[in-house]
Amino acid sequence: MTDVLMTQAMRWFGPRDPVPLAHIRQAGATEVVTALHHIPNGAAWPRAEIAAHRALIEAAGLRWTTVESVPVHEAIKTAGPERDRLLDHYAATLRDLAAEGVTTVTYNFMPLLDWTRTDLGWALPDGALALRFELDAVAVYDLHILKRPGAEADYAPDVIERAARRFAAMDEAARVRLERTIIAGLPGSEESFTSAQFLDAIHGYADTGAATLRANHVAFLAAMCPVAEEVGIRLVVHPDDPPFPIFGLPRVVSTEADVAALFAAVPSIANGLCFCSGSFGVRADNDLPGMVRRLGERIGFLHLRSVQREPDGAFHEAAHLEGSAEMAAVVAEVVALQQHEGRSIVMRPDHGHQMIDDLNKVTNPGYSLLGRMRGLAELRGLERGLAYGKANW
Repeated sequence: MTDVLMTQAMRWFGPRDPVPLAHIRQAGATEVVTALHHIPNGAAWPRAEIAAHRALIEAAGLRWTTVESVPVHEAIKTAGPERDRLLDHYAATLRDLAAEGVTTVTYNFMPLLDWTRTDLGWALPDGALALRFELDAVAVYDLHILKRPGAEADYAPDVIERAARRFAAMDEAARVRLERTIIAGLPGSEESFTSAQFLDAIHGYADTGAATLRANHVAFLAAMCPVAEEVGIRLVVHPDDPPFPIFGLPRVVSTEADVAALFAAVPSIANGLCFCSGSFGVRADNDLPGMVRRLGERIGFLHLRSVQREPDGAFHEAAHLEGSAEMAAVVAEVVALQQHEGRSIVMRPDHGHQMIDDLNKVTNPGYSLLGRMRGLAELRGLERGLAYGKANW
């Protein structure tokens, strides 16, 4: 039997989150994963505000050791003229977070858009609502609403044909809803755009292909890891979501090979991974249990969720122990990792179905309480069954 189990956490978006801290605690979490979402991208987080945020959390009987996320400004991703100043701000934020007890900082290196979905209320057979991504819907927006120059080259002829038919059948309300779903910013997203702003921002990446973005990512880590090591913080990169290029923008943290190359380029102990089984699991060529086994010493934070892969590049958020993620095998590898290293990894049940009473409430898409509480309970039960074994029940 092992005493080393995952640290149970839920994401909290601050005082305006429809899910209060008291409910997160009642759901079984002992920590929250959160950030100062009101601070503009690129600005240093004032220590006084970090301390005030921590005090709110601790007053509710919870802990805060993991930040999600400190955004990486686009000028760092593109190596723009403001990069050095922005890196100084990032370093100052790391120092002040460490001074307030934070040990893990999550970030991503996705250009412009954070996680992307095309339907925020896709009806499941049981009546619950899930998040869904459909490549055909992305093509509708890209080709017919955004009208990105050269976009046709990124889609197969059958996708282009289906997108044209779908766009023609959509009324104005449906077109606006699709546009806002893709670019208005989902919970935790770093930016929100109009289509005109988004198109202009895409043009800003004209000289930043995949190789350049990788080089800029390595440069970011080379500058920040010494600071993180000094203050005792681990930086953990969240994989691309979805894990492939969209809107002509490169994505470079999508596979095990991407992550392994990043670790080889910057071998610092502060260079770590936020292992998201949902993001990586969109790709059938990502061996999720094997990734935990091979990359385990670098994993500093876990997002456990599952997606159901569908034909033609579509997927939807499945129940936490169902879908395409092989969750039992993934958690078995996490149990083995924790036993071997003697450490508890912070885990949150990522996303969740909108269900039961939450169907009648205003919620952050993917972050209603009951679906995540179900996921937390299932994952906790799975872990304990694997860790303790039948003989100890």
